[in-house]
Amino acid sequence: MTTTKFIKVSQPFPLVLHVELARGPVNAFTTEFWTEYSAVFDRISQGGYGDIRAVVLSSVLEKIFSAGIDFQGLSIATHSSPDPARTANALRAHLLAFQHAISAPERCPVPLIAAVHGVAYGLAIDIIAACDVRYAAAGATFSIKEVDVGLAADIGTLARLPKITGNQSLVCELAYTGRTFSSVEAEKLGLVSRVIGAVEGRPGNEREIVVEAALNLAKEIASKSPIAVSGTKHLLLHSRDHGVPENLEYTATWNSAMLQTSDMPQAVRAAKFKSREAPAFSAVLPASTKAKL
Repeated sequence: MTTTKFIKVSQPFPLVLHVELARGPVNAFTTEFWTEYSAVFDRISQGGYGDIRAVVLSSVLEKIFSAGIDFQGLSIATHSSPDPARTANALRAHLLAFQHAISAPERCPVPLIAAVHGVAYGLAIDIIAACDVRYAAAGATFSIKEVDVGLAADIGTLARLPKITGNQSLVCELAYTGRTFSSVEAEKLGLVSRVIGAVEGRPGNEREIVVEAALNLAKEIASKSPIAVSGTKHLLLHSRDHGVPENLEYTATWNSAMLQTSDMPQAVRAAKFKSREAPAFSAVLPASTKAKL
């Protein structure tokens, strides 16, 4: 396990990493926080935590996923200039760097599962929208809060939410009003794929229950061919941003190489003979790039 200033990283199961936001009291993001956040996911992408095939993102705080941006800690004032054009150029560069940081899970070649509980406001929506799968605790609450502080959401929510959800009208309503919405409405919107309720007769708070569900999903994903899973993620993202003909052509080119993987006959053989032991797929990255947690 490693702990940076604001992020806790652990490996609860082989091939599965757990990344937890840990800036009390409400996981509000400063420039230092989002820079550190980006570095953790870029390290995963580069094999810096070893052979990792699925990641769960959550919060260490019992009642808060993230309250969004800490405006006092974003250093926006340092970009001001007597010339409005130069101020705009500096702010644009700052926003692009911020967007790049919060998009780090999307660049990561392995699936990212967000386990959301408690409050998820403002930047929290940008963060989870860049993940592949989103689970929510039954009591989680959400808000595209930026309109209430005088700005349009600019770190990913407005770019991704209309593409990952199935209700444009509801997206617009929530973005225009900034109103709080429940996990039930988040599931209706398509922001989350599952709402994890309390298990009757079992102790444990909502955070523990939703994280456990996300980790179980991560374990299942990690048991699959890493070549197949990473390729699937890559092609799904390409499909989101391109038309059907372009994606089909790109997929044919991609799989002309990836179909040659040794993972394929292993997976087919295990399925054919219904082996009790999962295939032992090798790591995607060379061993020399790995580093221990």
